[in-house]
Amino acid sequence: MHPAGVELLAALDTNKVTPGILGFLVFAALGAGTWWILKSMNRSLGKVDFVEAPEPGQLPEQATAAESTGEPKPQP
Repeated sequence: MHPAGVELLAALDTNKVTPGILGFLVFAALGAGTWWILKSMNRSLGKVDFVEAPEPGQLPEQATAAESTGEPKPQP
């Protein structure tokens, strides 16, 4: 009779390649880096205050009136 550990070692394929702990650490580092970049980008984009410039042919009074009422800009 063989102990259970010997049977497990016999069933283990020595030609099989697995990622192991190094593969896990690299994958975890990539995941943490991706999370950090997305968090940083979200914070940076939150600071952006975007105001669209009026079209070249539009008078300034028309631009402010359309922006304040929420109506679409008139097409020339």
